[in-house]
Amino acid sequence: MAPLPPLSAIRVFEAVARNLSFSRAGEELGMSQAAVSYQIKVLEDRVGKLFHRRHRHIELTETGRLLAPGVREAFSQLSDTFARASAERTEILSMTVVPTFASQWLAPRIGAFQMSHPDIAVRVDATTTLEELGSGRFDIAIRAGPGGWPALQTTRLLPVQFTPMVSPAALERFGRLSTPSDLAGFPLIDPGDPWWDQWFAEVGVRRPLLPGRASTMGSQHLEAMAAMAGNGAAILTPFFFQTERAEGRLIAPFDHVARNGHFYWLCAPPGPVPRKVRLFAEWLLSALGVAGGDRDGSVA
Repeated sequence: MAPLPPLSAIRVFEAVARNLSFSRAGEELGMSQAAVSYQIKVLEDRVGKLFHRRHRHIELTETGRLLAPGVREAFSQLSDTFARASAERTEILSMTVVPTFASQWLAPRIGAFQMSHPDIAVRVDATTTLEELGSGRFDIAIRAGPGGWPALQTTRLLPVQFTPMVSPAALERFGRLSTPSDLAGFPLIDPGDPWWDQWFAEVGVRRPLLPGRASTMGSQHLEAMAAMAGNGAAILTPFFFQTERAEGRLIAPFDHVARNGHFYWLCAPPGPVPRKVRLFAEWLLSALGVAGGDRDGSVA
């Protein structure tokens, strides 16, 4: 068998190839961008050029495109193998969670659950992609929607609410916001989001026309980052940005908060509720300050 390049370099290549970004790969792996670049150079010294460095982005070379799928599959197989080995001594609670809930609320608090239940390892997949809970890949899901899903046991967690938020830098850059109509001259982050239409309608203001080309962030977490950078107004759920507001990084200039009738839900497949799911559900409801919500079945 031919000797492999250093595993650390291969791992870095997989992250860079998947993100198409040295900086995002570094954030994911807990490495500096310089360290990421060094590991890529180590690998390129063995196999040849892997990335084309453009002005504002990178692209895989032909060699990179050849390696990326196999490397990704290999790491996926390794991950599954170690997960099966770990499951023999530790219960694994695997969940799929909408990104904003995962990043803005769950991630800073999940350590408290793990400290209370050290025999349960938590695996979180933050994605908007709907997963079939009955497949066995995930034990539970946290999703937003109207509810009423007959194939699932659900517990209602929080209402979906939204209001415009801006940063002090944006107010200095684009002007003060005294009334909702002032937003007509303010750039909107993700202006195609239907939440904007509802919020403007409820405050009785004709919303600005959509620009010819509009950016789409895909998650509140990214929209909030753009807003905090001073790029405009984002429409966000106040519950998830309490810290940013308390620290003055985000401001909600208007009192009106809209609701669309949807909620965040804890979802589980039908049937008996495993111990790990019951314990997490009890912790989640307590941490959220939810008395039990509306339930179809009994997740907790």
